[in-house]
Amino acid sequence: MSSLTLAARNSSTMLRRNLLHARRYPSLTLNLLLTPIMLLLLFVYVFGDTMSAGMGGGADRSAYIAYLVPGLLLMTIGSTTVGTAVSVSNDMTEGIVARFRTMPIHRGSVLAGHVVGSVLQSVASVVLVGAVAAAIGFRSTDATALEWLAAFGLLALFATALTWIAVGMGLVSPNAEAAGNNALPLIFLPLISSTFVPIDAMPGWFQPVAEYQPFTPAVETLRGLLLGTEIGHNGWLAPAWCLALCALGYFWSRSVFDSGRK
Repeated sequence: MSSLTLAARNSSTMLRRNLLHARRYPSLTLNLLLTPIMLLLLFVYVFGDTMSAGMGGGADRSAYIAYLVPGLLLMTIGSTTVGTAVSVSNDMTEGIVARFRTMPIHRGSVLAGHVVGSVLQSVASVVLVGAVAAAIGFRSTDATALEWLAAFGLLALFATALTWIAVGMGLVSPNAEAAGNNALPLIFLPLISSTFVPIDAMPGWFQPVAEYQPFTPAVETLRGLLLGTEIGHNGWLAPAWCLALCALGYFWSRSVFDSGRK
């Protein structure tokens, strides 16, 4: 059996293992998924009219729904990948990875199973949050089929990037609790991006914090694809951030995993 065939077969096995774990223990994924859904409902039905009026949309909360949803879809990805960090940390501390190291399997397949499984869970979570958003009034009537495809590609690329970062966080964490805490910035960063309010509405000293981070370019690009707003330089910044985070997370994770720490 060639090395490539062995890697593909072992990665498929590890993927099935991680999906079975997610199905048998859904509480963590559901808890993390509830965060963006609750924020969606809170900001639409409690703050929607006020936020829309403040942004020049009058008293129509539907305008704020359209503004809010693209950012919350990306926040959903960040929330889901926290579970990945916890899952990787559990594998590293409970001894199963030590057992895998003694078996004739491709070493990279362990991480590949976590990454592919997490990306699939992130995509499923985005679809669920998107369905909730559509149920309460979100519409994207002007987006073409090509723009929808580009939006889906951006979401998948962003999920892959954050997943590799989460895997690295899980590998270096001493336990599952620490892994969850280390991955919390993946949830908090959207809160200080352009997800909820435009950057121009923030205090001047805070605007660079919101602008120069990975979530804001991705939010603005996704918003432009789905709603027809101006994308500008965010069109290349968003994939550049994703590729940089993918590379960082991949080499970081492989370095820690191959070193045999823990």
